[in-house]
Amino acid sequence: MQMMTRTVSAIMFIALIAIMACKKSNNNTGTTTTTTTTDQGNGGAIGPITSPTDPSVAATQGFFLNDWQARTFTAPSTQAAAKPSATTSITVTADYSQVVSKVSKYMFGNNINPFTGQYTGAGVVTDITNLSPNIIRAPGGSLSDVYFWNSPSGGHPADVPAQLLNADGTPNTTTGYWSGQVTDSWSLSLDNYYSLLQKTKSTGIITVNYAYARYGTGPTPVQTAAHLAAQWVRYDKGRTKFWEIGNECYGNWEACYRIDVTKNQDGQPAILTGALYGQQFLVFADSMRNAAAQIGATIQIGAVLHETPDANNAEGVSNWNPGVLGAIGNAADFFIVHNYYTNYNENSSALTIFNTAAASSSTLMNFVKTSIQTAGVTQKPIALTEWNIFSTGSQQQISNVAGVHAVMVLGETIKDQYGEASRWDLANGWSTTSPGDDQGLFSYGQPNVTDFTPRPAFYYMYYFQKFFGDRMISSSVSGSSSIVSYASSFSSGQAGVVVVNTSESDATVNVSFKNYYTGSNYYYYTLHGGTDNGDFSGQVLVNGNGPSINYGGPSSYASLAAYSTSTSGGIKVTVPARGVVFLVVDKK
Repeated sequence: MQMMTRTVSAIMFIALIAIMACKKSNNNTGTTTTTTTTDQGNGGAIGPITSPTDPSVAATQGFFLNDWQARTFTAPSTQAAAKPSATTSITVTADYSQVVSKVSKYMFGNNINPFTGQYTGAGVVTDITNLSPNIIRAPGGSLSDVYFWNSPSGGHPADVPAQLLNADGTPNTTTGYWSGQVTDSWSLSLDNYYSLLQKTKSTGIITVNYAYARYGTGPTPVQTAAHLAAQWVRYDKGRTKFWEIGNECYGNWEACYRIDVTKNQDGQPAILTGALYGQQFLVFADSMRNAAAQIGATIQIGAVLHETPDANNAEGVSNWNPGVLGAIGNAADFFIVHNYYTNYNENSSALTIFNTAAASSSTLMNFVKTSIQTAGVTQKPIALTEWNIFSTGSQQQISNVAGVHAVMVLGETIKDQYGEASRWDLANGWSTTSPGDDQGLFSYGQPNVTDFTPRPAFYYMYYFQKFFGDRMISSSVSGSSSIVSYASSFSSGQAGVVVVNTSESDATVNVSFKNYYTGSNYYYYTLHGGTDNGDFSGQVLVNGNGPSINYGGPSSYASLAAYSTSTSGGIKVTVPARGVVFLVVDKK
């Protein structure tokens, strides 16, 4: 009898220890395990789990993660949805204990250019605020080569040539200069750019006019252009932390590529080199940092690198990266790259577009890292300040496929640990000669469509950020090569998965979590295209809700109810053909 009492006491003691271990395991760091087994069959862990541990911040992310913010998931309004009954061999498995990276809030950025209006309308401001890009780049790409932030409308400095040169040395008869102090309704003033940042709770990333250092006709064009950039830093008064010196300077389409040496007074060559850009970068960086110090601001300055092997660059400067890195050493705070994924002016198929997301993102990152290592330069953060697709001919750029591709780019660039990314661009302009070849996230000048109507990619990017947490966690897919997944966790305890279907058929998918105990429900939004324009629908449906016109998506997107389904019996969803499911599951 005494032996039995001791045995019972020992069993109770062991049970107490197990309960204490269970309570101790609910944290986001460490490797504590627990023996709870209450989640069996509900899509989560069975038995002991390992808690997540954050990895070290990658050098390619660096200070862009200084502003990282914990995210709390708040369940939206919901409507009950039946669980798919079809059996399936396709499973997405997410491991809550394996943190790939914290998610920089600067991964969801966009670009703005000054030829699409003043951005003062309440509708577009609300949509951009809802989109929450967090960072908006200005004043445009190649347009920054001819942009003078302090000039009045129609004005420009006296020491610029009447005509710039084309890549072949012929005069550019369409030469024009852009001023920041404009009041025209069709243009964007610098002050209204700053106002938009404030209204949408975004920060800026500004590209200063480097090309002026090349084509300026004064006695000291480099110092003059660097001084103008420094004056902008002073005018900015610390509102902008991130600054770029030049745009795609390696390209023969840029105004800095070739200059008229007969008008140049400081002995610069006709054709730009990477080494020359690097030398002149140092002058800009020194002037801009001195200006920032004078106003008590801290800024980060980026240098332009080429994103692909360029030893025989047929469209610009050869061996750009070695020349730049050899000249600047460790003087840059970050490095700038661009990626338009598909081949230029290719009439790409949907599958071709989808296949570029993972391959091109990782190839670019690996190439740039290797360039930096080969040059013996310290790795700095990588900013993808322009990205989109070049595909033309079938209205790919304004289609549902562009939206699905945007989801994949966001997922892949977070996985590859970029520090910043900005899509090109908020609005661009409609071409009458090539309709639909328009990279804008919003319509502008599109026939029969109100300006600033959100395009499909807007909705995909909106729901991605709404349902993606503050940490990416590891995920994998079995049973299909057409399903792609990106998983995340919220600091508030929920876990989520973005499931992409690149095929032409709907797919039923099981979702399973390792090292995570699921709660009672999961919530999701299902997005897919319409039936117009073949593979490249200009519409997007969200949980069955489409646009009120034959273009875009539902105007009520911000208040649409999510589908809600019990986790009992497992987590299962139907992912539409060339569509995406954004899913978050309750914590235990």
